[in-house]
Amino acid sequence: MSPTLSPQSLALAQTLVRMNTVSANSNLQLIDLAQSHLAALGVKSRITYNAERTKANLFATLGEGKPAGVIVSGHTDTVPWDGQDWSVDPLSATLQNERLYGRGSADMKSFIAIALSNARRFLESDSPFAVHFAFSYEEEIGCFGVKELIADMRDAGIKPLACIVGEPTSMVPAIAHKGVYRYRCCVRGKEAHSSLTPQSVNAIEMAARVVGKVRDMAEGFERSEPRYEGFDVPFSTASVGQFHGGIADNVVPRDAEFRYEFRDLPTADAKRMQADVRAYAAGLEPAMKKVAPDAGFSFETICEIPSFLGAATDPVTLLAQRLAGEDRTTLVAFGTEAGLFKNAGIPTVVCGPGSIEQAHQPDEFVSLEQLARCELFMERLATSHTIG
Repeated sequence: MSPTLSPQSLALAQTLVRMNTVSANSNLQLIDLAQSHLAALGVKSRITYNAERTKANLFATLGEGKPAGVIVSGHTDTVPWDGQDWSVDPLSATLQNERLYGRGSADMKSFIAIALSNARRFLESDSPFAVHFAFSYEEEIGCFGVKELIADMRDAGIKPLACIVGEPTSMVPAIAHKGVYRYRCCVRGKEAHSSLTPQSVNAIEMAARVVGKVRDMAEGFERSEPRYEGFDVPFSTASVGQFHGGIADNVVPRDAEFRYEFRDLPTADAKRMQADVRAYAAGLEPAMKKVAPDAGFSFETICEIPSFLGAATDPVTLLAQRLAGEDRTTLVAFGTEAGLFKNAGIPTVVCGPGSIEQAHQPDEFVSLEQLARCELFMERLATSHTIG
């Protein structure tokens, strides 16, 4: 018999999807709703804000006083939909053909809604461990919020047993993903009339040499890096996503800027990759400074999301398999907050409803069948007495 989705879980999922929590906006409407929902059940929430107090994380413990707990983790922000060809309003939470449509329906407001909808079940459980809710901001642009949440949890002496990150994996537990490391490189040269190039430092040309280095590294990964089978692309990748520079055809450009990223295997070293780029750029600077002492390169970190590597034999993986009714595990290509939880010493797995193939796309959706499976997952978690 197929699991069924409760009307209250579906209604709450629709409510959350209708909130515009694109990363550039505040998420406080969603956090306030979650906090109020939990407060009505007598649950206190820990709130950590960004510097401007326009965004917040929520951390709550259901089963206060129990020795340890399992984190149920989700991010509240979504990517924008500007320029995408939607057939429905992205904030409409439309129900059609046994699917819930809308931005964030798969990634990942439905998971948060089902967790909240089952809060009373967790409170009334006789399970020996608590359940923690961890809802973060700005995951989509760099996992910035969860870093504050983890730091607050550590400062409060909260030491969970395990963490389940509810990103869309079609309810198949995922035990690994690549990291995402993005950087901005700014090049300062020396401008001159293009007829006097020996008196100049061409920022675009210097930037292009470093872009070439990034491309050479990408080709090296593809050619010789040890494979990690199971990923769609079983080696690390590097790519340049943006390039800007120059003001006119007859002016040697003083400034240039480009952005690039590494997506490293869990077995690779992204920090070493970035160090190699910086070392290459430093090798170009002496010749640049002979012409213009202030010429050179500067680098800015945009985001650093560590890779994640668990194991099929980890107790938290076995728990997720049991709750999901799955004997499989998978690897995912996208980044999540799992690596940050794992690096904080918390055994972690990624498992949630929907598919990443629908996330970030026009007409994003999650099937009601997947949501029903997720609700059954939560029900089983509430009655679980062991991890693993």
